[in-house]
Amino acid sequence: MFTREIYQRRRSVLADRLGGGLVLLPGNGESPMNYVDNPYPFRQDSTFLYYLGIDQPELVAILDVDSGTTTIFGDELTLDHIVWMGDLPTVAAQAERVGVTQVQPRSELEGRVAAARSAGREIRFLPPYRSDAVILLANLLGLPPGQVPGEASLDLIRGVVEQRSRKSDEEIAEIDKAVAASVAMHEAAIRLARPGSSERAVAAKVERIAMEAGGRIAFPVIATIHGQTLHNHVHPNRLSEGDLFLLDAGAETAFGYAGDLTTTFPVSANFDERQKQIHQILMRAYAAAVAAVAPGVPYRTVHFTAARVIFDGMKDLGIMRGDSDEALAAGAHAIVFPHGLGHMMGLDVHDMESLGEDHVGYAGEPRSTQFGLKSLRLARPLEPGFVITVEPGIYFIPQLIDAWRSRAHCAEYIDFDELNRWRDFGGVRNEEDYLLTVDGARRLGPRKPQTIEDFRALRDS
Repeated sequence: MFTREIYQRRRSVLADRLGGGLVLLPGNGESPMNYVDNPYPFRQDSTFLYYLGIDQPELVAILDVDSGTTTIFGDELTLDHIVWMGDLPTVAAQAERVGVTQVQPRSELEGRVAAARSAGREIRFLPPYRSDAVILLANLLGLPPGQVPGEASLDLIRGVVEQRSRKSDEEIAEIDKAVAASVAMHEAAIRLARPGSSERAVAAKVERIAMEAGGRIAFPVIATIHGQTLHNHVHPNRLSEGDLFLLDAGAETAFGYAGDLTTTFPVSANFDERQKQIHQILMRAYAAAVAAVAPGVPYRTVHFTAARVIFDGMKDLGIMRGDSDEALAAGAHAIVFPHGLGHMMGLDVHDMESLGEDHVGYAGEPRSTQFGLKSLRLARPLEPGFVITVEPGIYFIPQLIDAWRSRAHCAEYIDFDELNRWRDFGGVRNEEDYLLTVDGARRLGPRKPQTIEDFRALRDS
């Protein structure tokens, strides 16, 4: 937890923005894997953590905006619980640490909400992303479950996004810590990923480092020799000479703040000539994007800065052709760069994505439906305090190549015969995390290895 004053101030800022009514903030409950006493590892709802800081399941908070009070509804441990789980801090003690003095049993929650409804008070809640939260809200508010997500409060969503988007000093310190642990994960992977090793061994190693750092992984580890599959969470393959290895992995601190890094490196001692060519284009795109990051610059512009470097690099290889501006407008680059350049990051690795990407990354502006560009999670002008990822990639996806070729999509900009010669290449990606400052941006955490010289130095150490 942070200090009591930090949580009190966060709740006060939100209340001032809303003006009146109640805010319902359900925390997460346990989620069973295959029976009730065998749950998945617990992860508290990020917005509950932001305003309440209590990492315990089965809690619900009500913020009374009119009175300025907060009540936490939760049941204290019984003796049976203590036998199995130990003598944990009481809900009341944890609440007092974050400046909440009103604690009631869960059985009182329904009556409190019913009284507010009877009085005609506005009751706001955020879009639920778990079925148990949907059912809870449906029961409390007398709504059909299918109607609950659509009744989420737009002004509450906007208020939370406005607050959580701008990271405070204590949050930045936590993210720096998460990124430092993430860099250690990537360094370990580079040392371990040699011919004869396995994807599973690398994935296990990086998960261990995240846990040893006091937290956990921020998202399922991507550790693969098949980098053309963007979110490849399976690890069945053994590593061989000539393979490229892509690791997309990050640590989460005990407070819930995330790091998110991607590194692509050769399993062999060096890149072969084709790997070197593609990796150099990737790193030029990455450097150009980082140089373009600054307050006031729309992240959509930064995305296209990277896309132009990638398209022009493909032109140099004879894979693409034609006017770069026209090709980018047509989306021709997306055949090798089919995702967005990056996203916001904080308590969620894709920060506040459960509140709606358009609210977080577009601030209400319309979103493109064009292939590739529609996957850009962040497009709005950047502001000091934002934490973002910068993550260009180049991929040769056989099914995508065949689909575009079959309908001659963007054929005026793509030499499909030449592109087809690269269909077995795989994919590469590079990612680091940045904080927007008043005059630019700074990398969070230490610099991670990302050049062939970095990879050699690590393997020789």
